[in-house]
Amino acid sequence: MSEAPITDERYPAPIAANYALGVLTIAYIFSYVDRQVLSLLVEPIRADLQITDFQMGLLQGMAFALFYTILGIPLGRLADRVSRKMIVGIGAFCWSLMTAACGLSKNFTTLFFTRMGVGVGEAGLSPAAYSMIGDLYPPHRVARAMAIYTMGITVGGGLAYLVGGVVIGIITRAGPIDIPMIGVLAPWKMTFIAVGLPGLLLVPLIYFMKEPPRRGSLQSADGQVATVPFKQVLSFVLENKRIFFAMFLGSSMLSIIGYGTANWYPTFLIRTYGMSIEQVGFEFGLIYGIFGTIGAFGSAVLSEKLAANGYIDANMRVVMLVGFFLIVPASIGPLMPEKWMALCFAAVTVILLNAHMGITAAAVQQVTPNQMRGTVTAMLLFMTNIVGLGLGAVIIAAITDFVFADDAALRYSLAIVAIVVCPLAGFLYLSSLKPFQAGVERMRELTGDDT
Repeated sequence: MSEAPITDERYPAPIAANYALGVLTIAYIFSYVDRQVLSLLVEPIRADLQITDFQMGLLQGMAFALFYTILGIPLGRLADRVSRKMIVGIGAFCWSLMTAACGLSKNFTTLFFTRMGVGVGEAGLSPAAYSMIGDLYPPHRVARAMAIYTMGITVGGGLAYLVGGVVIGIITRAGPIDIPMIGVLAPWKMTFIAVGLPGLLLVPLIYFMKEPPRRGSLQSADGQVATVPFKQVLSFVLENKRIFFAMFLGSSMLSIIGYGTANWYPTFLIRTYGMSIEQVGFEFGLIYGIFGTIGAFGSAVLSEKLAANGYIDANMRVVMLVGFFLIVPASIGPLMPEKWMALCFAAVTVILLNAHMGITAAAVQQVTPNQMRGTVTAMLLFMTNIVGLGLGAVIIAAITDFVFADDAALRYSLAIVAIVVCPLAGFLYLSSLKPFQAGVERMRELTGDDT
């Protein structure tokens, strides 16, 4: 197999590209609402099911992350071979049903398994979406497109808190609801059903997306698009380990703070300042949606400006700065004596936390051939999710339960984790800058594309 890429495909028309990006972003928003609404329901679920913070951490993290991460790589491989929009459509159908099924759970075990089902459904979304976005736009627009897609995290997270808080308030005032053949459902159960079922409306929107042609693909000797075995992808990653290991581990460190904050900050506000679920949903939801979106899009704009000034490692350089700058607000915010001060530091923290994932994904596209992008992206997501999503919420809960043995000490757990992991992320990205520059130059030689 030669390393000459196919470069004569045309990019989709702007209207088709923007429609696909819009639908993918909406899908990500729905997925994040379904994933994140649990963080508002910690106290009622604990009271109803008689479980601990550590068990809640397992529900928030490991239950979802287990199959989400395990299936991510095979589904990423599938995204390199078959229709990517089909993977997204099937996934949306599955995660929406399983979110609603969380509302039928009667104990910790059944809720654990339904949360696993949500993870199964969402596992194929981002590998397929990242691969598609890399083919929808020219290289100099990919970082911004990725940032728009990853705004699904901030908009979806914000809506999870806002809508979740409103729904919980309405359902709580209405009292337990008796559904024929199912029985009486507590407000937290009805909340899962109310946010899960609307996701089924995504399926027809996904159907009308157009699959973009694959660009930057390696050719076989006869001029056809080559099929790349997993062993070759793994060899490529190992050959470029100074890029990918730093990227994967650095992103994992930031994800520990990201998922830990998203999962436990609302509960910290409730326990420390006596806020109600509705108050937290409104105030933290606005912060997460507005400032998280500023972070996601602002980092892409900054990266584009640096790239325009000759920094071919702009994506990695911005994420390095995020790691170092995040130390202060993430560690000090939970220790503030007043609610408004904690929320102000939360705004800065949320800006920085949501600045890294989109441009990290864009960096993957810069140094990876097309047939490997879905798989390499899945590897990135595997690491960030098994470490960040799987362990972030659990580590914070474990420190609270097993070190302090005091629910009120949650604020100290949040601060300790930030102090430890943020510097690690910054130094990991710093170590990867020169290898990344070489990787970008190598891909430019392969593709003949200097944009």
